[in-house]
Amino acid sequence: MDFALTDDQKALADAAADFARVELSEHAAEWDATSHFPVDVIRRAGEAGFLGIYTPEAHGGLGLSRLEASLIFEQLSQGCISTTAYLTIHNMVTWMIANWGSDASRERFVGPMVAGELLGSYCLTEPGAGSDAANLRSKAVRDGDDYVIDGAKMFISGAGDTDVLVVMARTGAADSGAAGVSAFVVPADAEGVSYGKNEDKMGWKSQPTRLISFDGVRVPVENRLGEEGEGFKFAMKGLDGGRLNIASCSLGAAQHALTLARNYLGERKQFGQALSSFQALQFKLADMASELMAARLMVRHAAWRLDQGDPEATAHCAMAKRFATDVGFKVCNEALQLHGGYGYIREYPLERLVRDTRVHQILEGTNEIMRVIIARRLLVDGVVEALQ
Repeated sequence: MDFALTDDQKALADAAADFARVELSEHAAEWDATSHFPVDVIRRAGEAGFLGIYTPEAHGGLGLSRLEASLIFEQLSQGCISTTAYLTIHNMVTWMIANWGSDASRERFVGPMVAGELLGSYCLTEPGAGSDAANLRSKAVRDGDDYVIDGAKMFISGAGDTDVLVVMARTGAADSGAAGVSAFVVPADAEGVSYGKNEDKMGWKSQPTRLISFDGVRVPVENRLGEEGEGFKFAMKGLDGGRLNIASCSLGAAQHALTLARNYLGERKQFGQALSSFQALQFKLADMASELMAARLMVRHAAWRLDQGDPEATAHCAMAKRFATDVGFKVCNEALQLHGGYGYIREYPLERLVRDTRVHQILEGTNEIMRVIIARRLLVDGVVEALQ
């Protein structure tokens, strides 16, 4: 088993680190303080290739692996977690349209999305359907050559400032569960689409989060992804990669926090000596580094499984997401603690890292739901050896 990165993969990570340093790092605190959505920088991410990372080359993307996407997102998130998290969502939406959209949808949306000319949002969660997403209530009723969509989605990243929505809506009976869900591409400015207020969140402030209402929104049949009833399957396939993406953002956040903590311990003196000379703090730093490395290896292993089409990839993605997002938050919080009072003030970035990583344990499936997925494979399906 070879854990070494290739020269090309190292070059991708270096390019992402350069972009983070030049375009993200110096502005992240200001974007957080002013809740600014940096559309101009996001468009430049498109110019750098970071808006179609694993979208197939045939549709204008880079066609990279999930492992390579993880390397890129880990580096970008060291510049700004919140903005990078939006980039992961846009990549997922673009990939879904490229893979399951009609020729007309691909031609209309994918190229401009890869280039950053159009930005996307992913619309699954509803006021009454979060973890229980298969029971969503938004409806799409066939009317001739159109579908008419009614309902609401909430906690939608980028909503109100994006151009393209991938919307999950029920085309089957109310009790049809996952089998009755279909997916649609909806222009964000379509008649009948309206937006709620930008939520005042704990973190992720450089991207807007709004409720979206759909009132008699008409979209042509060609805007459906795949066939009727396949939408939930597409959503779950998107979330396998999405979970690795957000786990990778947690890795980047933790790496940034670890670096800040190491530097601070070497600079700060108490009782006449550097904090780095105290063994208790050395042990703390060592534990942070060890757990971060374990999380990184787990994410990369799950990404490799997903790239290989492994049938157990979903469980491995769930394990990686659960572990890496827990570790990411823990490392950021421990780094804040090591900074003492300085870690709690906004002049230092630690409190922002803690706020931004906390939501990673909730979105793309809560970490409790990740445990359900893993336990089901072990207990219900009887799979044990295959998860090795």
